[in-house]
Amino acid sequence: MIIEDLLDKRNMTKYWLAVEAGVPYATLNDICRGKTKLEKCSAETVYKIANALGVSMEMLTESETRETKRERCFECGLPDYLQHDLDAYKEGLKKKSDLLDCLWGELYGSINMAEISEGSITPEHADYLRQKYLWKEACV
Repeated sequence: MIIEDLLDKRNMTKYWLAVEAGVPYATLNDICRGKTKLEKCSAETVYKIANALGVSMEMLTESETRETKRERCFECGLPDYLQHDLDAYKEGLKKKSDLLDCLWGELYGSINMAEISEGSITPEHADYLRQKYLWKEACV
């Protein structure tokens, strides 16, 4: 995400940005975690964040839009077996399935197979799927 990249480059924390921008930390954290989309925030919030980071509002929102489009591309056109395991895992999360650990393992294996064995997805694509569904969800 662009905000976290800018913070890393400046050796700043989300807490610092929240204070500097006058935006609640919870709001900023939700934006950075992807729970709240930047384009859904008020213009005032985007302005405050952009101003504190020393960038334009357009830079923040355009980057966010490009990232969202890329994410949508990463979740379509998957090999059938990977799409099946991804859908089963999402459904398991939604229903709080007792078999979630098995579904997790199936998805993990399918991502690895698509990336390493078949080369049908790129390493970047595989990392995106792992981060979004396996590592992030497992911690929630």
